[in-house]
Amino acid sequence: MKIAITGAAGNYGQLATDQLIARGLACDLMLITRTPVKLAERARAGCSVRYGDFDKPATLPVALRGADKLLLISGTRVGARVPQHKAAIDAAVSAGVRHIVYTSFVNVDEANPAIVTRDHRATEEMIRASGVAFTFLRDAHYADAMILNAGPGFIASGVWMTSTAGGHEAMVWREDCVNCAVAVLTHGGHENRAYPITGPNRETFAEVAAMLAEIVGVPIKLVETDDAGMYAHFDSLGIPRKPVDDQSVAGIPWNSEDMVSFERSIREGFLDVCTDDVERLTGRRARSVRALIEANADLLRSTRR
Repeated sequence: MKIAITGAAGNYGQLATDQLIARGLACDLMLITRTPVKLAERARAGCSVRYGDFDKPATLPVALRGADKLLLISGTRVGARVPQHKAAIDAAVSAGVRHIVYTSFVNVDEANPAIVTRDHRATEEMIRASGVAFTFLRDAHYADAMILNAGPGFIASGVWMTSTAGGHEAMVWREDCVNCAVAVLTHGGHENRAYPITGPNRETFAEVAAMLAEIVGVPIKLVETDDAGMYAHFDSLGIPRKPVDDQSVAGIPWNSEDMVSFERSIREGFLDVCTDDVERLTGRRARSVRALIEANADLLRSTRR
């Protein structure tokens, strides 16, 4: 069973690859990336590293040739990924891929205001229409993104600005999401299913800020604002409003249109979803936000003022 992975040089892709190699599947892996040089070590481990670029559709059918399953890891260009994903899906169909496992989003309901849902909803529709078997891994907000990317800024400034107004979400470890993907790729019975992949607890940003302050040992003040206030805040940090490939500002690799609409989605209850699907798929309970903070406490303390 040959497994292809798009975006194989990214965080998610490398975690998934490492787990699959650990299971003795290196020779069954086809790692697709715009930058094959980054995966030289994986090639030495026995993986087939192939050049493929979502923005160059002609490169994808060749990259996917021989694959039985595809782990389609969503691109990073939030709000503008549909043409990229369409190219990958079309290539998978032409290459004879039998099963697409796609990293989607926890709630792709059309009413959800988060712009991230537009890409995922459209991609799910395209995969369904392709006739290929599918599994949609609808990942919640990565706890890693808030704690490890944005957290140092909150710690250094002592301020966490938000427009979520006490809305809840169940943030999940990226690694737990990867564990679910690996389980689906290596076991049968998941065809034509969708799984909301979440953490174990519904929490507000105020509760997470309190945890962060307690464990790191610094005061963090949660400041509520509105959407305009959030745009102004992100503008002051130099974060682009539209997506820019491979750009990170103050440790944050997103764009403000994505983040502001995301906070509105939390505020309006669209991300108030909590399941036990991590445990159902992997046999291990999802890890908590508190556990992530505790596991990285020394690193986070090093960012104090």
